[in-house]
Amino acid sequence: MHDHAETHDHGHHHGHTHGHEHEPVAPACCHGSSCTSAAAPLPTLSAEADGNALLLRIPAMDCPTEEGQIRRALEGISGVNGLRFDLPARALHVDAPPAVWPTVTQAITRAGFQAQALSAPPATEDVRRQQRLELARLLAALGVAVAAELTHYLAPDSLPWQAIGMAIAALAIALSGLSVFRKGVASLLRGQLNINALMSVAVTGAFLIGQWPEAAMVMALYSLAELIEARSVERARRAITGLLALAPETAEVRQSDGRWERQPAKTVPVGALVRVKPGERFALDGRVTEGRGAVDQSPVTGESLPVDKTPGDEVYAGTINQSGALSFEVTRPAGDTVLAGIIHAVEAAQGQRAPTQRFVDRFAAVYTPVVFLLALAVAVGTPLLLGWPWLTGLYKALVLLVIACPCALVISTPVTIVSGLAAAARRGILIKGGVHLEQARRLRVLALDKTGTLTEGRPTLAHHEVLASDLAPDTVLGQARSLASRSDHPVSQAIAQGLSGEALAVDDFNAEPGRGVQGRIGNALLRLGNHRWMHEHGLYTPALEALMQAHEAQGRTVSLLADGERVLALFAVADRVKPSSAEAVSDLRALGVQPVMLTGDNAATAHAIAQQLGIDDVRAQLLPQDKLAAVSELAQRGPVGMVGDGVNDSPSLATATVGFSMGAAGTDTAKEAADVLIMNDDLRKVADTIRLSRRTHALLWQNIALALGIKAVFFVLAVFGNATMWMAVFADMGASLLVVFNGLRLLRL
Repeated sequence: MHDHAETHDHGHHHGHTHGHEHEPVAPACCHGSSCTSAAAPLPTLSAEADGNALLLRIPAMDCPTEEGQIRRALEGISGVNGLRFDLPARALHVDAPPAVWPTVTQAITRAGFQAQALSAPPATEDVRRQQRLELARLLAALGVAVAAELTHYLAPDSLPWQAIGMAIAALAIALSGLSVFRKGVASLLRGQLNINALMSVAVTGAFLIGQWPEAAMVMALYSLAELIEARSVERARRAITGLLALAPETAEVRQSDGRWERQPAKTVPVGALVRVKPGERFALDGRVTEGRGAVDQSPVTGESLPVDKTPGDEVYAGTINQSGALSFEVTRPAGDTVLAGIIHAVEAAQGQRAPTQRFVDRFAAVYTPVVFLLALAVAVGTPLLLGWPWLTGLYKALVLLVIACPCALVISTPVTIVSGLAAAARRGILIKGGVHLEQARRLRVLALDKTGTLTEGRPTLAHHEVLASDLAPDTVLGQARSLASRSDHPVSQAIAQGLSGEALAVDDFNAEPGRGVQGRIGNALLRLGNHRWMHEHGLYTPALEALMQAHEAQGRTVSLLADGERVLALFAVADRVKPSSAEAVSDLRALGVQPVMLTGDNAATAHAIAQQLGIDDVRAQLLPQDKLAAVSELAQRGPVGMVGDGVNDSPSLATATVGFSMGAAGTDTAKEAADVLIMNDDLRKVADTIRLSRRTHALLWQNIALALGIKAVFFVLAVFGNATMWMAVFADMGASLLVVFNGLRLLRL
């Protein structure tokens, strides 16, 4: 399997024209990966911090809102190459040279956060202990806020008791909201209206107008809900990284003296020999050298059935050896396994904003100031125009401020998108960004390459025939094998493997895409290619055409060996249709997607295979540029997808609305050009992707409707009804939690 991790670890894109709109101005209140400004977003680091990375602990960074503020604070700083946030540990890895570190810490401090340098990432147990202490502090604050409410309702209405009640309320606010005030003041000083600024204004205002019990309850409930929300968001963002735990930390490695000894997987070099017993997981990627067994590859490829492994077969970290002891040679270091590559690619994909996310961000950027102005109008306008008491108008305005924050709206999209990306990765579908996850639902036409996509891609030599009667058959076949063995094309490989004899030296070797290969053996310039190439050189005869048609009618692909004067031999290669292809085509039709076959193969072979699969629209004998033109033409019917696996499919993959590449059989070029990698080469995963895309889109709009609907109801209640400030907190944070949990439903797929 080619290593896709190299090209996708940092979200490097291949130059599509689709899905790359200008980034909008960041909203006033933002979460997670949505928190970027108009500048290009900093990439997310995937690897552990190295010697060139600054590791910081930021005590006040407890939710995606703060992550977004820090991202914006660090954008534009020259030398900052990437960021990796660890919210539960409140840690930040900054990829930057040491000379930039003081600038980074100063920028974070100016944003209203304290930053402490760490020598190593916090231990998991330390993080959990810290989270338990924080939860205990917030529950204590909630208890104190309840005591303030009871004091207000039960104690005598006298100055000493009022003072005691205010002191209790102030203690509750201090326990739960000091960091909120600190961040809120910093935001106000920078002229930003985010949730911390709105909450600071609302709680201070409520306290000053005598609503101190509500001020205490609002701050305690808000902080507690923020903690729950942060944990929920992190669950979505870490859903895929949990796969890393599937790979064992140690491996049983053969030592130089022949002994087998366990050692950390990170220290095992490429080329080492590792042994895996039945029931154990593979710690590293490698190639089987000894033994036979069945391996459960579902964590990496999403395959439901175990795969038989024999010497020469690839194995992947995180997969499970179900039967038979296997020894394998390590082919990749621990940090560069296929499993790690999947995780890195999904992490990079989380930084790309989907179309719905961009729309929500633009909407939220306008929404927050508008609601702030409405609250100001209520505070000033209702006393002047409706004769309300000034304190009543001010109180209702403060309630509106709490309702105003578009947290639920903004957080609904990244959580849902990340959950969708994680759900896809668990099924062996690697989607390179939220934009492609959203676009897949729109597909109306799907162009399908034949070899390696609809068929096994491992053709075998079914028939060969020497046509030059005056030449020794062994000589001709040896020349064909020598030329074919120099090419990596599946048809050439089938010819090379199907013929016996020693390979001869080939000079001036050259491959002609869509035609074949040529080279000089001895004094003769020989060509091994398709009939189109022979026709171009005037070597195609009626007798040869009749011979070829007989093979092509059986669904075989014919290659011809020729010198400068005549065709010397004919080779018929057969490729079996994948067992899953017919079901995949049927699934696509059921989804309203029209399948179209595009192939460089001859028309007879293409139609024979299309007939088996139920594909009506077939385009055969296409060169790479012809496939590109076909995809452009199909795009006139609606959004078009392309599925391929070869270098010649790359231009079409890059042009299509969504390009799908076969992750196991596909070439590195095809994987780089594609938007979606199918890790186990099962075409049915394309229909799965479209279904997941449609479900994700439905959840996105459910969340948007929920967030706006709840706010609209409470907005009306706040102005004309009896909505109180703590009810407003329930409305705002309740809506946020509701959309988060709704988005997380995708993880259960």
